[in-house]
Amino acid sequence: MNTISLPQGATFLRSFLYAVAVLVTVIVPARAQVEIDINQGNIEPLPIAVTRFQSTDDLGQQVADVVTADLRRSGLFNPVDPSAFIQQITDPNATPRFEDWRVIGAEAMVTGAVSREPDGRLKAEFRLWDTFAGQQLVGEQFFTQPENWRRVAHIIADAIYERLTGEQGYFDTRVVFVSESGPKDARQKRLAIMDQDGANVRFLTQGTELVLTPRFSPSRQEITYMSFEGGQPRVYLLQLETGQREIVGNFPGMTFSPRFSPDGQKVVMSLQQDGNANIYTMDLRSRQTTRLTSTTAIDTSPSYSPDANRIVFESDRGGRQQLYVMNADGSNQQRISFGDGSYSTPVWSPRGDLIAFTKQSGGRFSIGVMRPDGSGERILTSGFHNEGPTWAPNGRVLMFFRQPAGSGGPQLYSIDLTGYNEQPIQTPNYGSDPAWSPLLEG
Repeated sequence: MNTISLPQGATFLRSFLYAVAVLVTVIVPARAQVEIDINQGNIEPLPIAVTRFQSTDDLGQQVADVVTADLRRSGLFNPVDPSAFIQQITDPNATPRFEDWRVIGAEAMVTGAVSREPDGRLKAEFRLWDTFAGQQLVGEQFFTQPENWRRVAHIIADAIYERLTGEQGYFDTRVVFVSESGPKDARQKRLAIMDQDGANVRFLTQGTELVLTPRFSPSRQEITYMSFEGGQPRVYLLQLETGQREIVGNFPGMTFSPRFSPDGQKVVMSLQQDGNANIYTMDLRSRQTTRLTSTTAIDTSPSYSPDANRIVFESDRGGRQQLYVMNADGSNQQRISFGDGSYSTPVWSPRGDLIAFTKQSGGRFSIGVMRPDGSGERILTSGFHNEGPTWAPNGRVLMFFRQPAGSGGPQLYSIDLTGYNEQPIQTPNYGSDPAWSPLLEG
């Protein structure tokens, strides 16, 4: 079990936690270690038992509940009903009776504890066990402030996800979105931020002006968004921790779809002038603007590849909205979408292997993915009006919003790359235009 101690009043660094995590590997010839191959098309969820974390109050159960919910929502795990547990864990550090967990079908199990230190800090620890191989896979303990307990639970879920899939987790993240309230013809739209599971919603704007297209910086806890404050469309940068806000620039005409470059030093966007729109980049340090496209069409919704060498965007230069890819300097513009219907809101996966998009065809809106060369197009979900995909930082899950028919409002959903695991994300009001953060680091 690895021990991580943090200074009083400090938040823990995720990268530090994982750098010192202890992974215990024992060779068991009779059976390979439990793991999930997430590259299969249709994945059978792994049965896992998450036991109540030992504590003197309800916090242990609350931590276990968040871990369980994270794993279940991923679609890769099938948490075993606690009513089926035979052994009741009283010492999370003791080796479990593995036969009691194998008989109820649990291939992996989690034990843990939560306690208060004399100085007021929270101590949290957990162990992940392979019940069939009869061994510990991961053991960690760390200290932080009590208000961070949900983050502790998300980090534990990430550690379990990473150990059993070989892929980076995505639970210790946040999502910025547009919170909508009021009647359909007079909606109040406020920027809001929440944990990826819908908890801890906090409003970032007052709702006195229209806000659109919030996007996270890949390198800082900072967002860019559009605001019509004072009746003028402007692109803003907002520091989430300090609340400091600044205008990126005042541009003539309309500004659309601002999005950061992978290093967070540039913003790429669409500027409309004289009835057409083109793609521009702005260096956030020098405020120098560079034009990348020059057409009489509408070019918009640009998104960088994770290596910053290319940009995907949508354009109606061929008569209807289609997806195009170009080099980051605007050269070598090539169309990549050729299916029926129109394509919009492209966004490059953090892994670089796929581009997500919205497709409108036959009166339906679909969320799909394709390779950067346009091959391998797959539709993940369709509905009356689905739009605005955004990637989890591990490139395995998408979030989007769905607008139902009638007088209702939009709601956020997530779906994984198999297309089989679609989950609603509960928000206090209607929600649209989500943008997923990178993994939190502080």
